[in-house]
Amino acid sequence: MKEVLYDWGGANVWLFHVINDIRFVWLDKVMLLGTELGDHTLFPFYLGLLTLCALAVAETPGQEPAHYRLQVTRWMAVIAVFSCAYLLDGLLLAVLKPALDFPRPPLALPPGTVQIVGTPEYHHSLPSGHSSFAMLVTASLWPVLKRGWRVAGVIFVLWVGVSRISLGAHFPADVMAGFLSSLAVVMLVYVAIQKLMQVIGKRANRFRRVN
Repeated sequence: MKEVLYDWGGANVWLFHVINDIRFVWLDKVMLLGTELGDHTLFPFYLGLLTLCALAVAETPGQEPAHYRLQVTRWMAVIAVFSCAYLLDGLLLAVLKPALDFPRPPLALPPGTVQIVGTPEYHHSLPSGHSSFAMLVTASLWPVLKRGWRVAGVIFVLWVGVSRISLGAHFPADVMAGFLSSLAVVMLVYVAIQKLMQVIGKRANRFRRVN
């Protein structure tokens, strides 16, 4: 099973070398920046930006009341999804990484065949936490993003994922697992919050009719 789902018939290691073997000084700097932006410790920073965006929407003058309520509700849902999914995704990674304990490229591959930039890591490779967090940010924001920002979000996710391979920290399968696990968490949280908001809305409507 591992040979199919993780090794991809040898394609996982092959693709790792295709990306990791490309070396330029400026490319290393770009990849280090991508990894830094995908660090989960930046959660408070991203949450603050989301809050500022929500406040900007709320303070936009000249909006129709119905449109105003819709925009505020959508941004509140985004912030709720981002926060709840961050907690759940963190718990999931905390369980999966040590339980699976897949070796990282410097340990799994022969010495001298991996180009490492930064501090080398050897254990808990699957899934990639940076890739997971990048997907978490973009997937949580997706419902309120316009087309241009959605393209930027996809580029951000790919940038962080490729950076983990380029720096020698993860295999492509680790990155893909991080993407998929985080996307699944965000979708589940989004559905749960939408259901909760519908229940609250129905109860509020009943209360208005009674009074």
